[in-house]
Amino acid sequence: MKFGTLMTAAIVAMLPLFNAGAEVNLPAGSTSTQLSDLMIALQFQHIKLWFAGKLSNWSLANYELRQIETNLRKAMPSPSESLRSSQITERLQALDRAIQLKDGAAFAKAYSDFTNGCNACHRASGFGWITIQVPANSPFSDQLFADQIAQGRALAHGTCGLCHVISDSSRETPAFRFPAPSFSEIASRPSFSANDLRQLLTSNHRRVGPSQAMLKPKLVEYQIDAIVAFFETLQADRAR
Repeated sequence: MKFGTLMTAAIVAMLPLFNAGAEVNLPAGSTSTQLSDLMIALQFQHIKLWFAGKLSNWSLANYELRQIETNLRKAMPSPSESLRSSQITERLQALDRAIQLKDGAAFAKAYSDFTNGCNACHRASGFGWITIQVPANSPFSDQLFADQIAQGRALAHGTCGLCHVISDSSRETPAFRFPAPSFSEIASRPSFSANDLRQLLTSNHRRVGPSQAMLKPKLVEYQIDAIVAFFETLQADRAR
């Protein structure tokens, strides 16, 4: 389903909650429009959480879970919902444990339980006709859910690690003992940018390295993007 279609469907699905005849218990100080915005945001965060966990991007999964927790607190109607709140909290904690352990199987189960809990809450509130599910497709075609930085680090180790120290000089011994600078050293050079690295990785490496013999990596565009992303994090870490 295209993003625009999903957005329209989400908004249409929420409208009956806030028509003139609907009885909605809103948190103190909030409006129906604010609650509608929260629920639509929660639906999108629910989708993003699934694809982040499915593709083992645990940093993104952790981020989306925190966003969900924040918005659920804002949407919680009243203290009388303590039992339901406790059940939701247990499901959120199970998701958090799976994410911290980087356990894909536990994440899938916790996500399914959380989704069922959301639907149980809808039914208990009189909105049983709003049913969510584990998403089949992502509407966010502009977002990469895989952990690009982790992929870039692994590619750098496998491709560049023959000559360069990639992350830890105390643990890495390049197979070829050319005097090649470490990635950390390269990242510290003000004159060497991420664009320079991209151009280098797409070139044939002439006149580079000892005896002008730097190996030419055979990388496709998404692999170059990943290595550049990893390199940019090294630069950002040094700048902080």
